[in-house]
Amino acid sequence: MEVFTRWHAWETARADIAASGAQVDLDGLERAVGAARRWHGEQRRPTGAPYVEHLLEALEVLVRGAGVTAPAVLSAAVLHDVVEDTPASLTDVEAEFGPEVTELVDWVTKPPAAGAGRQAKRAAKAAYLRRLGEAPREAVLVKLADRVSNVQTLDRMAPDFQRRYYAETLTYIVPLAEPEPWFRAWFADWRRQFAHLQ
Repeated sequence: MEVFTRWHAWETARADIAASGAQVDLDGLERAVGAARRWHGEQRRPTGAPYVEHLLEALEVLVRGAGVTAPAVLSAAVLHDVVEDTPASLTDVEAEFGPEVTELVDWVTKPPAAGAGRQAKRAAKAAYLRRLGEAPREAVLVKLADRVSNVQTLDRMAPDFQRRYYAETLTYIVPLAEPEPWFRAWFADWRRQFAHLQ
């Protein structure tokens, strides 16, 4: 199973993309990375890593893995959590990146749960994940890259979380990957790697 953890800094990502010859709008992407850094600030992942590393992993999955070069998809991958996890709004995203990127970010932004309890949060998340089945392909690509970043090192998480997240990924995300050959193959490898969680 290929793991995408090389691009921990934008400078590394930029150099790799430039060297690959991929037709990627590096300046536009750099603006998105700058905005993500500004909005996420000092936020950290549950592992303690700077939040921007997750965003760059999702970008790496799309560019190095799936071969995606569409500017809106790549920018949305870098910005996919800003509305959900920072004070930034969709209006803020649209002001800086336009309606196409904003629509993709909107699709992958989990709405707040109606209630405060664990049950309400789980129900809201399940509804959000089911709704992704209606999303445009570009938004699905962003979500798939996000989930690859999250599950590629699933073994670093608490055991109960591992089992829950594995089941959730099989139920909601793996079906989204079916029409996308690269993602379908990657998730098949991942599923074998973590089969002990079934």
